[in-house]
Amino acid sequence: MQAFEPLFAQFLQGITPSDAAHDLQHVARVVKTAKRLCASESACAEVVVPAAWLHDCVALAKDDPQRHLCSALAADKAIAFLTEVGYPEQYLAAIHHAILAHSYSAGIAPETLEAKIVQDADRLDALGAIGVVRCLQVGTSLGRALYHSEDPFCHSRVVDDSRYTLDHFKQKLFTLADTMQTASAKEEAERRTRVMQDFLAQLAEEI
Repeated sequence: MQAFEPLFAQFLQGITPSDAAHDLQHVARVVKTAKRLCASESACAEVVVPAAWLHDCVALAKDDPQRHLCSALAADKAIAFLTEVGYPEQYLAAIHHAILAHSYSAGIAPETLEAKIVQDADRLDALGAIGVVRCLQVGTSLGRALYHSEDPFCHSRVVDDSRYTLDHFKQKLFTLADTMQTASAKEEAERRTRVMQDFLAQLAEEI
């Protein structure tokens, strides 16, 4: 499987990211985390690693109306590529499912340990210090205001992350720890969530 990793990286060079938060550095972090979770959970690396590398090989913007189909398109594209480069056929169905189920917007439950690990690894990259940075990157790319001027932290208004970037923390990011599928990821997600909460507490003092 290691012999294929340079091919995965080369394949991704030809894909334009949907935004700065979903670039090759994001993929590299997801792969690194997925490998660590794979070892901790005794999963099949031959499924986890290519799925982690190729999970975003179709790029659609966060506000694209077809966004919920992105993981299905990526799964199909990944399998076509893996078939072309001669990746062992016995792993392809499991890789397809892992890519299909990784997406938050698709709402597909992971049915295998390997799919759970890929989903966890991708969601962990939305948390912690890197999660703060990526949230701001996406909000900026979509032209959203950073926060509501009168109620930045949604104390008395409905959360609306389609308009305000900071709302995304409450609307989605702070819920991710509860969605983690593996024990290893849940522990890390809770730690990273505290980092984000500390960031917002400091921000509240400054604005």
